[in-house]
Amino acid sequence: MSDNSKTTSTNTEKPLISQRFRGYFPVVIDVETAGFNAQTDALLEIAATTLALDETTGQFSLDETIHFNVDPFEGANLEPAALEFTGIDPTNPLRGAVDEKKALTEIFKLIRKKMKAAGCQRAIMVAHNAAFDLGFVNAATERCLIKRSPFHPFVSFDTTTLSGLALGQTVLAKACATANIDFNNKEAHSALYDTEKTAELFCYIVNKWQQLGGWPLAADDEIEENTLAN
Repeated sequence: MSDNSKTTSTNTEKPLISQRFRGYFPVVIDVETAGFNAQTDALLEIAATTLALDETTGQFSLDETIHFNVDPFEGANLEPAALEFTGIDPTNPLRGAVDEKKALTEIFKLIRKKMKAAGCQRAIMVAHNAAFDLGFVNAATERCLIKRSPFHPFVSFDTTTLSGLALGQTVLAKACATANIDFNNKEAHSALYDTEKTAELFCYIVNKWQQLGGWPLAADDEIEENTLAN
């Protein structure tokens, strides 16, 4: 058997999701914060949604979501305008908030479990305006002295960019509307709600691309045949 045959055989034995994004395991994240500065402003909410890939159809779907309200770290800045925008009251005891380390530890534990089952070596963050969310997660990870995050430190999938390309929209609510995904503006700016809507949007875009022959990449003659048929 040739080396190429061995490689092909090995790849087909791996879970399909491990082959989709060069071994990265996509996890959708949303954070709600008390400002825009990841180093000084409080992280107040965080949610993560893991994804599953159907081995038969090659289609992504939502798998499991985990969510935490978070206590501001000691000395954190709380911008009044940000709190008014999100409607979050950090002092409300009914929030059931936990500290940053507890929230991140539990989220990272779930991600590593799912990542291992998927045969992936590293997670990649999917988020709407991903640089913002990744910046806050990285800053909190450093503050909590967590030695290793499952996420790549700077690579991410930004649904703002993806939806701009695929749907001509960059605002989450408008992108969801264009994709016929229900979106309730009254529930928006909750990490739990926004994470799941972002996950639905990401799945829609990636699945649509797969249906169009974009992955696995169809040969040029197949693309031409599909175009003529449609």
